[in-house]
Amino acid sequence: MNPKLVLVTGATGYIANLIIPQLLERGYRVRALARQPERLNARKWFPQVEMFRGDVMNPSTLAPALDGVHTAYYLVHNMAAGQGYTSLEIESARNFARAAEGAGVQHIIYLGGLADSEQNIAPHMRSRIETGATLRQGRVPVTEFRAGVIIGSGSISFEMIRFMTELFPVIPAPTWLKNKSQPIATQNVIDYLLAALENHNGEGGVFEIGGPQVFSYQELMLRYAKIRGHKRSFILLPFIPTGFMAFGIGLATPVPPAIASALMAGLSRDSVVIHNDARKTFPEVMLIDFESAVGGAMRRLHPLEIEHVWEDGLGAVKNLKHEGFFIHHREMKINAPPEKALPLSYKKFSFGEEWLQWRVGQIANSPQGGNVTYIMQTAYFAPRGLGGFLYWYLFYPFHVFRFRRLIKNIGGKIKIK
Repeated sequence: MNPKLVLVTGATGYIANLIIPQLLERGYRVRALARQPERLNARKWFPQVEMFRGDVMNPSTLAPALDGVHTAYYLVHNMAAGQGYTSLEIESARNFARAAEGAGVQHIIYLGGLADSEQNIAPHMRSRIETGATLRQGRVPVTEFRAGVIIGSGSISFEMIRFMTELFPVIPAPTWLKNKSQPIATQNVIDYLLAALENHNGEGGVFEIGGPQVFSYQELMLRYAKIRGHKRSFILLPFIPTGFMAFGIGLATPVPPAIASALMAGLSRDSVVIHNDARKTFPEVMLIDFESAVGGAMRRLHPLEIEHVWEDGLGAVKNLKHEGFFIHHREMKINAPPEKALPLSYKKFSFGEEWLQWRVGQIANSPQGGNVTYIMQTAYFAPRGLGGFLYWYLFYPFHVFRFRRLIKNIGGKIKIK
Protein backbone atom coordinates (compact mmCIF):
# COMPACT_ATOMS: atom_id res chain seq x y z
CA MET A 1 0.00 0.00 0.00
CA ASN A 2 1.41 3.39 -1.02
CA PRO A 3 1.39 5.64 2.06
CA LYS A 4 0.78 8.84 0.11
CA LEU A 5 -2.62 10.47 0.55
CA VAL A 6 -3.85 12.07 -2.67
CA LEU A 7 -6.67 14.63 -2.83
CA VAL A 8 -8.77 14.92 -5.99
CA THR A 9 -10.79 18.12 -6.25
CA GLY A 10 -13.75 18.52 -8.57
CA ALA A 11 -14.68 14.93 -7.80
CA THR A 12 -17.98 15.09 -9.69
CA GLY A 13 -16.14 16.06 -12.87
CA TYR A 14 -15.16 13.99 -15.88
CA ILE A 15 -11.40 13.65 -15.38
CA ALA A 16 -11.71 13.17 -11.61
CA ASN A 17 -14.11 10.28 -12.10
CA LEU A 18 -11.56 8.56 -14.34
CA ILE A 19 -8.39 9.20 -12.38
CA ILE A 20 -9.75 8.18 -8.95
CA PRO A 21 -10.12 4.45 -9.77
CA GLN A 22 -6.68 4.39 -11.39
CA LEU A 23 -5.13 5.96 -8.29
CA LEU A 24 -6.84 3.30 -6.17
CA GLU A 25 -5.51 0.55 -8.44
CA ARG A 26 -1.99 1.88 -7.87
CA GLY A 27 -2.42 1.62 -4.13
CA TYR A 28 -2.79 5.28 -3.20
CA ARG A 29 -5.06 6.46 -0.45
CA VAL A 30 -7.55 8.77 -2.11
CA ARG A 31 -9.59 11.62 -0.71
CA ALA A 32 -12.19 13.36 -2.88
CA LEU A 33 -13.57 16.88 -2.56
CA ALA A 34 -16.97 17.89 -3.95
CA ARG A 35 -19.67 20.43 -3.23
CA GLN A 36 -22.34 17.71 -3.49
CA PRO A 37 -20.82 14.37 -2.46
CA GLU A 38 -24.24 12.70 -2.65
CA ARG A 39 -24.01 12.91 -6.43
CA LEU A 40 -21.24 10.33 -6.27
CA ASN A 41 -23.08 7.61 -4.35
CA ALA A 42 -23.50 5.45 -7.45
CA ARG A 43 -19.82 5.53 -8.43
CA LYS A 44 -18.12 2.16 -8.17
CA TRP A 45 -15.17 3.70 -6.37
CA PHE A 46 -17.23 5.66 -3.82
CA PRO A 47 -16.83 3.20 -0.88
CA GLN A 48 -13.04 3.20 -1.28
CA VAL A 49 -12.38 6.94 -0.94
CA GLU A 50 -12.53 9.48 1.88
CA MET A 51 -15.28 11.85 0.81
CA PHE A 52 -15.20 15.50 1.90
CA ARG A 53 -17.85 18.13 1.29
CA GLY A 54 -16.19 21.40 0.33
CA ASP A 55 -15.96 24.28 -2.08
CA VAL A 56 -12.82 26.04 -3.31
CA MET A 57 -14.79 29.30 -3.06
CA ASN A 58 -15.17 28.67 0.69
CA PRO A 59 -11.67 28.54 2.25
CA SER A 60 -12.94 27.24 5.58
CA THR A 61 -13.91 23.93 3.93
CA LEU A 62 -10.46 23.34 2.43
CA ALA A 63 -8.28 22.91 5.53
CA PRO A 64 -9.96 19.67 6.72
CA ALA A 65 -9.85 18.18 3.22
CA LEU A 66 -6.14 19.00 2.79
CA ASP A 67 -5.02 17.76 6.20
CA GLY A 68 -2.35 15.10 5.72
CA VAL A 69 -2.46 15.28 1.92
CA HIS A 70 0.82 14.77 0.04
CA THR A 71 -0.35 15.61 -3.51
CA ALA A 72 -3.51 17.42 -4.64
CA TYR A 73 -5.06 17.31 -8.09
CA TYR A 74 -6.70 20.62 -8.97
CA LEU A 75 -9.44 19.70 -11.46
CA VAL A 76 -11.86 22.57 -10.85
CA HIS A 77 -13.46 24.97 -13.30
CA ASN A 78 -16.33 27.44 -13.03
CA MET A 79 -17.55 27.77 -16.63
CA ALA A 80 -21.05 26.64 -15.70
CA ALA A 81 -21.39 29.78 -13.55
CA GLY A 82 -21.80 31.88 -16.69
CA GLN A 83 -20.72 35.54 -16.76
CA GLY A 84 -18.05 36.35 -14.23
CA TYR A 85 -16.64 32.83 -14.11
CA THR A 86 -13.12 34.05 -14.94
CA SER A 87 -12.85 36.01 -11.68
CA LEU A 88 -14.24 33.01 -9.80
CA GLU A 89 -11.51 30.84 -11.34
CA ILE A 90 -8.75 33.11 -10.04
CA GLU A 91 -10.28 33.46 -6.58
CA SER A 92 -10.75 29.70 -6.32
CA ALA A 93 -7.14 29.02 -7.30
CA ARG A 94 -5.87 31.61 -4.81
CA ASN A 95 -7.92 30.07 -2.00
CA PHE A 96 -6.66 26.60 -2.82
CA ALA A 97 -2.99 27.62 -3.10
CA ARG A 98 -3.11 29.28 0.33
CA ALA A 99 -4.91 26.35 1.96
CA ALA A 100 -2.50 23.83 0.40
CA GLU A 101 0.50 25.79 1.65
CA GLY A 102 -1.00 26.02 5.14
CA ALA A 103 -1.67 22.26 5.21
CA GLY A 104 1.87 21.36 4.15
CA VAL A 105 0.88 19.82 0.80
CA GLN A 106 3.98 18.80 -1.16
CA HIS A 107 2.71 18.97 -4.75
CA ILE A 108 -0.23 20.32 -6.78
CA ILE A 109 -1.05 18.87 -10.21
CA TYR A 110 -3.30 21.03 -12.38
CA LEU A 111 -5.04 20.38 -15.71
CA GLY A 112 -5.56 23.52 -17.77
CA GLY A 113 -6.23 24.48 -21.39
CA LEU A 114 -3.97 24.39 -24.45
CA ALA A 115 -3.50 27.82 -26.01
CA ASP A 116 -0.73 30.21 -26.99
CA SER A 117 -0.68 32.79 -24.22
CA GLU A 118 1.08 35.25 -26.53
CA GLN A 119 -2.01 35.46 -28.77
CA ASN A 120 -5.29 37.28 -28.23
CA ILE A 121 -7.07 34.18 -26.90
CA ALA A 122 -10.62 33.75 -25.60
CA PRO A 123 -11.46 34.51 -21.94
CA HIS A 124 -11.97 30.81 -21.22
CA MET A 125 -8.45 29.88 -22.37
CA ARG A 126 -6.91 32.95 -20.74
CA SER A 127 -8.64 32.01 -17.50
CA ARG A 128 -7.22 28.48 -17.63
CA ILE A 129 -3.69 29.86 -18.03
CA GLU A 130 -4.14 32.48 -15.30
CA THR A 131 -5.49 29.81 -12.95
CA GLY A 132 -2.22 27.91 -13.30
CA ALA A 133 -0.24 31.10 -12.70
CA THR A 134 -2.28 31.85 -9.57
CA LEU A 135 -1.67 28.37 -8.18
CA ARG A 136 2.08 28.86 -8.73
CA GLN A 137 2.05 32.05 -6.65
CA GLY A 138 1.97 29.85 -3.57
CA ARG A 139 4.94 27.95 -2.18
CA VAL A 140 3.68 24.50 -3.16
CA PRO A 141 5.28 23.23 -6.41
CA VAL A 142 2.70 23.05 -9.21
CA THR A 143 2.89 20.80 -12.26
CA GLU A 144 0.56 22.11 -14.96
CA PHE A 145 -0.67 20.25 -18.02
CA ARG A 146 -2.39 22.11 -20.85
CA ALA A 147 -4.71 20.02 -23.03
CA GLY A 148 -6.99 20.92 -25.93
CA VAL A 149 -9.75 18.71 -27.33
CA ILE A 150 -9.99 15.55 -25.21
CA ILE A 151 -11.26 12.49 -27.07
CA GLY A 152 -13.16 10.03 -24.90
CA SER A 153 -16.69 9.06 -23.96
CA GLY A 154 -18.05 11.73 -21.60
CA SER A 155 -15.55 14.46 -22.51
CA ILE A 156 -17.38 17.73 -23.18
CA SER A 157 -15.39 18.43 -26.35
CA PHE A 158 -15.87 14.89 -27.67
CA GLU A 159 -19.60 14.85 -26.89
CA MET A 160 -20.00 18.09 -28.86
CA ILE A 161 -18.29 16.46 -31.83
CA ARG A 162 -20.29 13.26 -31.42
CA PHE A 163 -23.79 14.71 -31.12
CA MET A 164 -23.36 17.46 -33.74
CA THR A 165 -21.90 15.05 -36.30
CA GLU A 166 -24.55 12.42 -35.64
CA LEU A 167 -27.37 14.96 -35.95
CA PHE A 168 -26.55 17.04 -39.03
CA PRO A 169 -25.97 15.56 -42.53
CA VAL A 170 -24.93 19.10 -43.51
CA ILE A 171 -23.27 20.88 -40.61
CA PRO A 172 -23.61 24.69 -40.36
CA ALA A 173 -20.44 26.10 -38.87
CA PRO A 174 -18.31 29.26 -38.61
CA THR A 175 -15.20 29.63 -40.73
CA TRP A 176 -12.92 29.19 -37.70
CA LEU A 177 -13.77 25.49 -37.87
CA LYS A 178 -10.69 25.43 -40.11
CA ASN A 179 -8.47 26.27 -37.12
CA LYS A 180 -6.02 23.62 -36.00
CA SER A 181 -6.39 21.30 -33.04
CA GLN A 182 -4.16 18.63 -31.53
CA PRO A 183 -6.64 16.26 -29.85
CA ILE A 184 -5.52 13.95 -27.09
CA ALA A 185 -7.08 10.70 -25.90
CA THR A 186 -8.66 10.81 -22.45
CA GLN A 187 -6.44 7.95 -21.30
CA ASN A 188 -3.33 9.90 -22.30
CA VAL A 189 -4.49 12.86 -20.19
CA ILE A 190 -4.83 10.47 -17.26
CA ASP A 191 -1.43 8.96 -18.11
CA TYR A 192 0.24 12.36 -17.85
CA LEU A 193 -1.54 13.25 -14.62
CA LEU A 194 -0.44 9.94 -13.07
CA ALA A 195 3.09 10.26 -14.44
CA ALA A 196 3.48 13.62 -12.70
CA LEU A 197 2.64 11.93 -9.41
CA GLU A 198 5.45 9.40 -9.76
CA ASN A 199 7.98 11.04 -12.11
CA HIS A 200 9.48 14.00 -10.25
CA ASN A 201 11.49 15.27 -13.25
CA GLY A 202 8.53 17.39 -14.26
CA GLU A 203 7.70 18.80 -10.84
CA GLY A 204 7.01 22.51 -11.07
CA GLY A 205 6.87 22.56 -14.89
CA VAL A 206 4.24 23.64 -17.42
CA PHE A 207 3.59 21.07 -20.15
CA GLU A 208 1.53 21.28 -23.31
CA ILE A 209 0.06 17.89 -24.14
CA GLY A 210 -1.56 16.59 -27.30
CA GLY A 211 -1.91 13.45 -29.36
CA PRO A 212 0.27 12.43 -32.32
CA GLN A 213 -1.92 14.15 -34.97
CA VAL A 214 -2.95 17.70 -35.82
CA PHE A 215 -6.29 18.36 -37.59
CA SER A 216 -8.65 21.21 -38.21
CA TYR A 217 -11.85 21.06 -36.17
CA GLN A 218 -13.66 20.34 -39.42
CA GLU A 219 -11.39 17.36 -40.07
CA LEU A 220 -12.07 16.04 -36.57
CA MET A 221 -15.78 15.89 -37.31
CA LEU A 222 -15.25 14.34 -40.74
CA ARG A 223 -13.01 11.64 -39.28
CA TYR A 224 -15.57 10.86 -36.60
CA ALA A 225 -18.27 10.66 -39.30
CA LYS A 226 -16.15 8.23 -41.35
CA ILE A 227 -15.65 5.96 -38.34
CA ARG A 228 -19.44 5.94 -37.78
CA GLY A 229 -20.20 5.32 -41.45
CA HIS A 230 -21.77 8.75 -42.08
CA LYS A 231 -21.25 11.13 -44.99
CA ARG A 232 -21.08 14.70 -43.78
CA SER A 233 -20.52 18.07 -45.41
CA PHE A 234 -20.27 21.64 -44.11
CA ILE A 235 -21.70 25.05 -44.78
CA LEU A 236 -19.06 27.46 -43.49
CA LEU A 237 -20.55 30.84 -42.61
CA PRO A 238 -18.42 33.96 -42.03
CA PHE A 239 -20.17 34.86 -38.80
CA ILE A 240 -22.52 33.03 -36.46
CA PRO A 241 -23.21 34.72 -33.09
CA THR A 242 -21.59 32.75 -30.28
CA GLY A 243 -24.73 32.97 -28.16
CA PHE A 244 -26.84 31.53 -30.97
CA MET A 245 -24.38 28.66 -31.48
CA ALA A 246 -24.25 27.96 -27.75
CA PHE A 247 -28.05 27.83 -27.60
CA GLY A 248 -28.14 25.33 -30.47
CA ILE A 249 -25.40 23.19 -28.96
CA GLY A 250 -27.25 23.19 -25.64
CA LEU A 251 -30.31 21.77 -27.39
CA ALA A 252 -28.49 19.18 -29.49
CA THR A 253 -25.72 17.99 -27.17
CA PRO A 254 -25.10 17.28 -23.46
CA VAL A 255 -23.16 20.55 -23.13
CA PRO A 256 -25.03 23.35 -21.26
CA PRO A 257 -25.23 26.68 -23.14
CA ALA A 258 -23.06 28.52 -20.58
CA ILE A 259 -20.22 26.03 -21.04
CA ALA A 260 -20.78 25.81 -24.81
CA SER A 261 -20.46 29.58 -25.11
CA ALA A 262 -17.09 29.57 -23.35
CA LEU A 263 -15.83 26.62 -25.40
CA MET A 264 -16.97 28.14 -28.70
CA ALA A 265 -14.99 31.28 -28.02
CA GLY A 266 -11.96 29.12 -27.23
CA LEU A 267 -12.09 27.45 -30.65
CA SER A 268 -11.49 30.74 -32.43
CA ARG A 269 -7.72 30.14 -32.25
CA ASP A 270 -5.44 27.21 -32.97
CA SER A 271 -4.92 24.80 -30.09
CA VAL A 272 -1.72 22.89 -30.80
CA VAL A 273 1.43 21.92 -28.92
CA ILE A 274 4.22 24.44 -29.49
CA HIS A 275 6.66 23.25 -26.83
CA ASN A 276 6.99 19.45 -26.79
CA ASP A 277 8.71 19.14 -23.41
CA ALA A 278 6.09 16.69 -22.14
CA ARG A 279 7.26 13.96 -24.52
CA LYS A 280 10.84 14.34 -23.26
CA THR A 281 9.99 14.58 -19.57
CA PHE A 282 7.38 11.80 -19.52
CA PRO A 283 8.53 9.27 -22.16
CA GLU A 284 6.54 6.55 -20.38
CA VAL A 285 3.32 7.98 -21.86
CA MET A 286 2.51 6.18 -25.12
CA LEU A 287 0.32 8.41 -27.28
CA ILE A 288 -2.96 7.11 -28.71
CA ASP A 289 -4.06 8.22 -32.20
CA PHE A 290 -7.43 9.82 -32.90
CA GLU A 291 -9.03 6.80 -34.56
CA SER A 292 -8.07 4.51 -31.68
CA ALA A 293 -9.39 7.01 -29.13
CA VAL A 294 -12.74 7.26 -30.95
CA GLY A 295 -12.85 3.46 -31.24
CA GLY A 296 -12.44 3.22 -27.47
CA ALA A 297 -15.33 5.63 -26.99
CA MET A 298 -17.52 3.57 -29.32
CA ARG A 299 -16.79 0.41 -27.35
CA ARG A 300 -18.26 2.17 -24.29
CA LEU A 301 -21.56 2.74 -26.08
CA HIS A 302 -23.43 0.32 -23.83
CA PRO A 303 -25.38 0.89 -20.59
CA LEU A 304 -23.05 -1.37 -18.64
CA GLU A 305 -20.00 0.69 -19.66
CA ILE A 306 -21.06 4.29 -19.04
CA GLU A 307 -21.10 6.09 -15.70
CA HIS A 308 -24.55 6.33 -14.10
CA VAL A 309 -24.31 10.02 -13.22
CA TRP A 310 -28.10 10.35 -12.98
CA GLU A 311 -28.28 8.13 -9.88
CA ASP A 312 -27.49 10.97 -7.50
CA GLY A 313 -30.51 10.90 -5.21
CA LEU A 314 -31.57 14.39 -6.27
CA GLY A 315 -34.74 13.53 -8.14
CA ALA A 316 -37.04 10.70 -9.18
CA VAL A 317 -37.32 11.49 -12.91
CA LYS A 318 -34.44 12.65 -15.12
CA ASN A 319 -33.94 13.23 -18.83
CA LEU A 320 -30.44 13.81 -20.11
CA LYS A 321 -27.93 13.25 -22.87
CA HIS A 322 -24.85 11.38 -21.69
CA GLU A 323 -21.96 9.52 -23.35
CA GLY A 324 -23.78 9.13 -26.66
CA PHE A 325 -27.18 8.26 -25.16
CA PHE A 326 -30.54 9.84 -24.61
CA ILE A 327 -31.47 8.68 -21.11
CA HIS A 328 -34.83 8.66 -19.32
CA HIS A 329 -34.61 7.60 -15.67
CA ARG A 330 -37.33 7.26 -13.05
CA GLU A 331 -37.65 5.67 -9.62
CA MET A 332 -40.54 4.25 -7.62
CA LYS A 333 -40.61 3.56 -3.87
CA ILE A 334 -42.74 0.69 -2.59
CA ASN A 335 -43.25 -0.63 0.93
CA ALA A 336 -42.36 -4.25 0.24
CA PRO A 337 -39.20 -6.36 0.23
CA PRO A 338 -37.80 -7.15 -3.24
CA GLU A 339 -38.24 -10.75 -4.39
CA LYS A 340 -35.63 -10.59 -7.13
CA ALA A 341 -33.77 -8.13 -9.32
CA LEU A 342 -35.35 -7.63 -12.72
CA PRO A 343 -33.07 -8.55 -15.65
CA LEU A 344 -31.50 -6.22 -18.18
CA SER A 345 -33.12 -6.43 -21.61
CA TYR A 346 -32.61 -4.58 -24.83
CA LYS A 347 -34.03 -4.05 -28.29
CA LYS A 348 -32.33 -2.76 -31.42
CA PHE A 349 -33.90 -0.37 -33.91
CA SER A 350 -32.82 0.74 -37.35
CA PHE A 351 -32.09 4.32 -36.28
CA GLY A 352 -30.13 3.46 -33.14
CA GLU A 353 -30.03 1.11 -30.19
CA GLU A 354 -32.44 1.13 -27.28
CA TRP A 355 -32.06 -0.56 -23.91
CA LEU A 356 -34.52 -0.70 -21.03
CA GLN A 357 -32.94 -1.59 -17.71
CA TRP A 358 -34.61 -2.46 -14.43
CA ARG A 359 -32.99 -2.96 -11.10
CA VAL A 360 -33.92 -2.96 -7.43
CA GLY A 361 -31.78 -1.03 -4.98
CA GLN A 362 -31.41 1.12 -1.88
CA ILE A 363 -33.25 -1.27 0.44
CA ALA A 364 -33.68 0.17 3.94
CA ASN A 365 -35.86 -0.27 6.98
CA SER A 366 -38.95 1.88 6.99
CA PRO A 367 -40.24 3.63 10.15
CA GLN A 368 -43.18 1.20 10.20
CA GLY A 369 -40.89 -1.81 10.02
CA GLY A 370 -40.19 -4.05 7.04
CA ASN A 371 -38.35 -2.83 3.98
CA VAL A 372 -38.57 0.04 1.55
CA THR A 373 -37.66 -0.93 -1.99
CA TYR A 374 -36.61 1.46 -4.75
CA ILE A 375 -37.29 0.28 -8.28
CA MET A 376 -35.07 2.12 -10.75
CA GLN A 377 -36.00 2.14 -14.43
CA THR A 378 -33.59 3.55 -17.01
CA ALA A 379 -34.20 3.75 -20.74
CA TYR A 380 -31.18 4.29 -22.98
CA PHE A 381 -31.26 5.25 -26.64
CA ALA A 382 -28.10 5.72 -28.72
CA PRO A 383 -29.14 7.68 -31.84
CA ARG A 384 -27.50 6.89 -35.15
CA GLY A 385 -27.65 9.80 -37.55
CA LEU A 386 -30.51 12.24 -38.08
CA GLY A 387 -33.04 9.41 -38.17
CA GLY A 388 -32.11 8.42 -34.62
CA PHE A 389 -32.70 11.95 -33.32
CA LEU A 390 -36.03 12.18 -35.11
CA TYR A 391 -37.12 8.80 -33.76
CA TRP A 392 -36.41 9.78 -30.17
CA TYR A 393 -38.00 13.23 -30.23
CA LEU A 394 -41.06 12.33 -32.32
CA PHE A 395 -41.92 9.32 -30.19
CA TYR A 396 -40.76 10.78 -26.86
CA PRO A 397 -44.32 11.28 -25.44
CA PHE A 398 -45.09 7.65 -26.20
CA HIS A 399 -41.83 6.54 -24.57
CA VAL A 400 -42.68 8.42 -21.39
CA PHE A 401 -46.18 6.97 -21.26
CA ARG A 402 -44.88 3.44 -21.84
CA PHE A 403 -42.08 3.71 -19.25
CA ARG A 404 -44.38 5.17 -16.60
CA ARG A 405 -46.95 2.42 -17.14
CA LEU A 406 -44.29 -0.32 -17.04
CA ILE A 407 -42.78 0.77 -13.74
CA LYS A 408 -46.23 1.07 -12.13
CA ASN A 409 -47.09 -2.44 -13.31
CA ILE A 410 -43.83 -3.84 -11.94
CA GLY A 411 -44.34 -2.06 -8.63
CA GLY A 412 -47.83 -3.50 -8.36
CA LYS A 413 -46.60 -7.04 -9.01
CA ILE A 414 -43.93 -6.82 -6.29
CA LYS A 415 -46.51 -5.53 -3.80
CA ILE A 416 -48.78 -8.46 -4.60
CA LYS A 417 -45.96 -10.89 -3.89
